[in-house]
Order: sequence, then structure tokens, then C-alpha cells
Amino acid sequence: MAAWDAPSFCSGNWRHLCVDMQRMFAEDTPWHVPWMDKVKDRVVEVSVRHAGRTIFTRFMPPRTADEAAGAWRDYYEKWRMMTRERLPGEPLDILPDLRHLVPPAKVFDKPGYSPWLDGRLHAALRQEGVTALAISGGETDMCVLATVLGAIDLGYRIVLLEDAICGSADETHDASLTVLGERFSVQLDLVTAPTFLEACATFATAPR
Repeated sequence: MAAWDAPSFCSGNWRHLCVDMQRMFAEDTPWHVPWMDKVKDRVVEVSVRHAGRTIFTRFMPPRTADEAAGAWRDYYEKWRMMTRERLPGEPLDILPDLRHLVPPAKVFDKPGYSPWLDGRLHAALRQEGVTALAISGGETDMCVLATVLGAIDLGYRIVLLEDAICGSADETHDASLTVLGERFSVQLDLVTAPTFLEACATFATAPR
């Protein structure tokens, strides 16, 4: 993999896309992600330092399983306890350590793994002239993976903050990073959060 071109990325028009750092994954629910607590401090630091560039996505289940489309109905038949009918509203929100950053940070709700399917997020970013994304959050092998692959398809340059993403299983987390780092190396860089923040402190301009 070629060295990350930090001056080009950090001085360009980029956004921090923070994937699904929600209470229902951090707290004691059937979807609890233990690793989330381990990466939270790095995600918070990136978000605090660049709140004006940050967009928090939220994975939003349907109200009932019957309202889900296609195979998602089967999915929520299995996870009926995680539908909005059964789950109180607070666990759907982003972590309290991040919520106070909104605004200037923004929140984007999505019904599935990818934030790109209905075109709203891409249209908003294109309207602002955004060409690159730094991505953090969870889970590595599900929503983060869908977010990264969709962004690559749409032409965004990607920095994946490898120590600020989390999954539920070490094996698939590591495998996802290997695939992304090796197969998409022209369009994506794996960078640690401290390296990213140091580079941005040197090269970043004000958000456009």
C-alpha cells in the first residue's frame, strides 16, 4: 500500500462519517458490541476536534417487523425485541459523549446497513463539494463495510480510521481490514486516529 497522502486529504474538502455509535450497541441489549467501549475515546476525540465536519449515522429499526421490506422482515422476526415498538427511544440515539456535538455535527438516519441507498447523503455531500471521507464507528464487518464500499462506488477518497472502528468478532474485524486494505488500496487508506489528527492539525483548512 502506498503511503497516505495526508497533505492532499487534510487540506481538501472532507467529512468525518461516524457510523452507528449508538447506545443500543454500547449498552446491555441483544446487539451489544463490547469493542465499542474500547474505541469510543478515539471516536470522541476525532468528533470533538472536527465537529463541524462530522456526520453521525444512526441505524434505525422499523417500528414493527411487519413494516420491514423483503428479507428484512425475516431479520426483524428474529430480532423483534429490537424494533422501535419494543425498544424505548433513547437507545436508538448516539452516545451521550457525542450527542452534545450536535450541532454543529449532523445526524443522518438510515434503515439498513448502508447510508447511501436512497441518495440523500450523497446528494448533501455533493452539494457541499465533499470529495473525501474519514470513517469511524461500528460494526467493521457490517455497517462500516457497507458504508465504505458504497462510498468507494460513489467516488469518494476514503481514510478508514483503523483504531476507531469496532466489531463483535475479532476474526471478521481483522478479515475486513485485510480485504479493504489490500483490495481497495488505490481508493482507501488505513490510518490510525492519532496519525490522522496530527496530520489534520498540520494541513487541514476550515470546513467548506
